[in-house]
Amino acid sequence: KNMSTIEVTSPFDGKVVGTVPFSTYEEVESAIDLAHNTFLDTANWLPKYKRIEILENVMKIMSSRVEELTILCASEGGKPYIDSKVEIHRAINGIKIAIEHLGVYEGKEVAMGHTVSSANRMAYTFKEPIGVVAAISAFNHPFNLAVHQVIPALAVGCPVIIRPATQTPMSAIELVKILEEAGLPKGWAQAVVCDRKGGELLATSTKTNFLTFIGSGPVGWYLNSKVSPGTRVALEHGGVAPVIVEADADIEDMIPALAKGGFYHAGQVCVSVQRIYVQESICDEVATKLTAAAKKLIVGDQLDPKTEVGPLINHDEVNRVEEWVNDAVSKGATILTGGKRIGASCYEPTVILNPTDDAIVSQKEVFGPVVCIYSYKTLDEAISRANSLEVSFQAAVFTKNIDTALKAVKRLNATAVMVNDHTAFRVDWMPFGGARVSGLGMGGIPHSMEEMSNEKMIVIKSPVL
Repeated sequence: KNMSTIEVTSPFDGKVVGTVPFSTYEEVESAIDLAHNTFLDTANWLPKYKRIEILENVMKIMSSRVEELTILCASEGGKPYIDSKVEIHRAINGIKIAIEHLGVYEGKEVAMGHTVSSANRMAYTFKEPIGVVAAISAFNHPFNLAVHQVIPALAVGCPVIIRPATQTPMSAIELVKILEEAGLPKGWAQAVVCDRKGGELLATSTKTNFLTFIGSGPVGWYLNSKVSPGTRVALEHGGVAPVIVEADADIEDMIPALAKGGFYHAGQVCVSVQRIYVQESICDEVATKLTAAAKKLIVGDQLDPKTEVGPLINHDEVNRVEEWVNDAVSKGATILTGGKRIGASCYEPTVILNPTDDAIVSQKEVFGPVVCIYSYKTLDEAISRANSLEVSFQAAVFTKNIDTALKAVKRLNATAVMVNDHTAFRVDWMPFGGARVSGLGMGGIPHSMEEMSNEKMIVIKSPVL
């Protein structure tokens, strides 16, 4: 057995927080074979009640270890302690959602007998697991993303292999350990930490039936182009989330929401508030108040319970955010607050006023603590500017006028539009995913369970029907 390991370090100070096994290409191959053979061994499939029993045990184990899981998750991922604790509670609730969905996870009757050719028949559909699920995960919510990719697969009876981000592998490995402790037999859930070549094998193997990918667009679309025929794919990439603020918006109520949506996890969220289009008559007021909120945020070590904005995942990301902000300034934008790095690993919560349309921060997902404010004259202008990019994920509109809200909901390029809430709102049972460049298919735990299934039909012919 190859004993190669890698060290996992804290994004804040580079301290080693753990060591995990690193799998060779051959070991990834064996993991795929094990999952494939587990699926082919239909005599040993886990009945639904057994899967529920295991998942209930997982909830119990996790609930008894919230504190240690919070610290594990925060220490490797850099998300502040307070938010990492929320992440663990969400992960536990996500398992409950999967258990609940199994009660309504069902097929339907297909009508027969209403034509001569279909007489004497009845037909029903039912669900079967699709097969081996390969999950490639991202760094930003290491425990909850693992739950979102692993638990739906197991709930519907698919063996699953997760390849976590190499920067944050401990949470996914811990989830697999907890599953085994809860009674899941070997072969059903595996975590492999490997290089890109191993990850590509996992995604493209002929033995993989479903690929769930959370990460960057270019990598996701590349893997999508390489998967084996018949492999179903779900991709979740990023957005450059737009918010439209009309002149009648409730500003006091909105500012804390926008600050949370823009600076939560230092902006390293795929639906983080990035482009705020504000009606010109209130633009100064909104900009001033959001700036004041950003200035108050406590930045620092993610393990300090007082920290509200933690580090970026690595120093290259800090360098990139710094370059992008400097690019906006060189093209004429005004920095209202922030605009500077704090040491090697953190970046100040930054509010930029009126960057040009050709500034990088207006075009690409910053994935850092940077929010841009743009003034506009008419709602039509705001909508067309919000829709000017290739991405389509979550968007928002703030207004007290129902017609304005409905117009924005109808016309924004988005898979979800929040009315009077920030773009990063999410609960784990709702459909969640990007369209166009932002992704493929819909996630959310019940939706993933449906996606990870095939529908089979039985048609019964009988003279008595």
